[in-house]
Amino acid sequence: MLIPADHPPIPARKIGVLLTNLGTPDGPDAKSVKRYLGEFLSDKRVVEIPAIAWQPILRGIILNTRPKKSAHAYGLVWSEEGSPLAAITRRQSQALQGAFGEGVLVDYAMRYGNPAIADRLIALKDAGCERILIAPLYPQYCAATTATANDKAFAALAGMRWQPAIRTLPPYHDDPAYIAALKTQVEMQIAALEFVPDAVIASFHGMPKRTLQLGDPYHCHCQKTARLLGEAMGRELVVAFQSRFGPAKWLGPATDETLEALPAKGVRKVAVIAPGFSADCLETLEELAIRGRESFMTAGGTDFAYLPCLNDGAPGMAMLRTLIARELAGWVADT
Repeated sequence: MLIPADHPPIPARKIGVLLTNLGTPDGPDAKSVKRYLGEFLSDKRVVEIPAIAWQPILRGIILNTRPKKSAHAYGLVWSEEGSPLAAITRRQSQALQGAFGEGVLVDYAMRYGNPAIADRLIALKDAGCERILIAPLYPQYCAATTATANDKAFAALAGMRWQPAIRTLPPYHDDPAYIAALKTQVEMQIAALEFVPDAVIASFHGMPKRTLQLGDPYHCHCQKTARLLGEAMGRELVVAFQSRFGPAKWLGPATDETLEALPAKGVRKVAVIAPGFSADCLETLEELAIRGRESFMTAGGTDFAYLPCLNDGAPGMAMLRTLIARELAGWVADT
């Protein structure tokens, strides 16, 4: 087939994989955090209150008080690579580059902040990706995480005249590859400790209790992950939920209250894991590793360890290669 001389260049047909995660401010300063929180807390999937009632509260109180406090917390975990969440997700995408063949490009994006989902989808399309797997890195499905990341991608597709074919990565809370990766990493981490934990706490990000009543499977997914991991490790895990916000009733028990109560029950040595997070972030490195430690030790604990997420370590990357290769089945063979 002859191509006219004035025809725009046509890139070779490719497949794209777009890893997506929650997001992060551009810097650990109040202005950047305010911009980030404004986007995050304006998402109707995150705050399910009518905008006419919520926005005055958000703009009038929260965004004028919380950014400074949050910026301080971000400053405690920021590195030369920037935000831990963005840096780790970037390394995950880099480690997967070439893992599925030369015709598969791997990129990453954030639901809130940068790099933006819409921008990276357009970049993949411009690079010749006619089929794209959107991969939200949330093991447990939640409307406020998985769904909103997909919403943002679909909104970007709505503005494209020539849309690529799309698949999305399902939640993997009970996938044998995920449970095996968690077991391998957690057992290695515990073996490296200088103490034997009396209890292992699995801390998941909290959600308002009403989300469970409305049919969101998140709570059930978290419980199943903890049960399967506990069975694989041969020990029961203590399940708790962190990051409460506002006056609404949240899923419980709360992680901070659990840590404060354990020493009085004779549990003075604990290890904390965060199996709901695919990459370490503010909620794990500051809320758990720093404030969680302070709460537990102040209450009478003697030994505390926060065990990092799967991140871009060998067990986690092997798991991601397995999950993504499964979802690309048929596509890769057709290129």
